[in-house]
Amino acid sequence: MRVPPSLITLALVLVLVTAPAFAERIVGDAMPDRLAAAPGDPERGRAIVTSRQTGLCLLCHSGPFPEERFQGDLAPSLAGVGSRLSEGQIRLRIADARGLDPDTIMPSYLRTDGLDRVAETWRGKPILSAGEIEDVVAFLATLKD
Repeated sequence: MRVPPSLITLALVLVLVTAPAFAERIVGDAMPDRLAAAPGDPERGRAIVTSRQTGLCLLCHSGPFPEERFQGDLAPSLAGVGSRLSEGQIRLRIADARGLDPDTIMPSYLRTDGLDRVAETWRGKPILSAGEIEDVVAFLATLKD
């Protein structure tokens, strides 16, 4: 079944009009409201954080993952991040850390506009979905030590 272009355009307009603007979600140094309707799942979040194909977090970060070899040292350790940052602060850093530090090497996992050096296949696409970001937030919030 072929969907008429006018219907696709209407759906896109509805999403853009009904979704709060990215900047409107930010309060101080945090994004307090969830990006997805359902709460995140820490188990799925752990799988994303430790994945060498999905999150790629361990390329730059290290953490309490003794089974994972070759953890990064370019960014802060994820150990204890749940004690240092609120869920909203973690969420903003994952969704778009450049809102806090324009010179960061942390990729914007949700924002898709105004980015540099994005591979053609990734242009206009987030690295993680809103639900996946919520999963990662739920997991990182559990890292208290």
